[in-house]
Amino acid sequence: MPRSVMPRSAASRLALPRLARRLATAVTTCALAAGLLTATTGTAQAALPTPVSAATARSYLASLTVAVENRTGYNRDLFNHWITISGACNTREWILKRDGSNVVTNSSCAATSGTWFSPYDGATWTNAADLDIDHLVPLAEAWGSGASGWTSTKREQFANDITRPQLIAVTDNVNQAKGDQDPATWLPSVVSYRCTYVRAWVQVKYYYGLSVDTAEKNALTSVLNGC
Repeated sequence: MPRSVMPRSAASRLALPRLARRLATAVTTCALAAGLLTATTGTAQAALPTPVSAATARSYLASLTVAVENRTGYNRDLFNHWITISGACNTREWILKRDGSNVVTNSSCAATSGTWFSPYDGATWTNAADLDIDHLVPLAEAWGSGASGWTSTKREQFANDITRPQLIAVTDNVNQAKGDQDPATWLPSVVSYRCTYVRAWVQVKYYYGLSVDTAEKNALTSVLNGC
């Protein structure tokens, strides 16, 4: 039987996307070789520093002061955030590199490609613009539970803390929905991540000497008891 032949116009349409992908790969490869871009490898899992165990978190929580929050006077600008962490990388860019897989950045440290997994909602993203860097303990929450009395230097440390489990790359609209809520009114929709989340929350509050309110403590206790 005669071999079927694809019409030239259809073949051209199929060839163009393949050609575009090959050209994009070649450009990226050349840029990497020239040092214009850098790549890091990872697991596409947000690499939040491992929080303390549930037992330790329960011990920490028991020692925290219980007090009514007072957010009077809060202003986000009082927490100088996204400072330079390393080279050309500010805090946001540093966390995007840490939390992503196969992240490619340009000379300004902006992520141009990569893969990111958001543990709050289980979504995977390939565009850095779809991600926010969440302050796990929100800045307003910190202010209302003790940070209003801190120095500006300590508030800057808190807002850019890459050592404690305080910063993580997550889906932007999920972070925006969380806003400045504490665990009494907001927890990640991925139930299996809630234990990690509250362990991290308690560790950060304990390290910085922040208080908890009654509803917050009850919610934290409930989750920790199931860890």
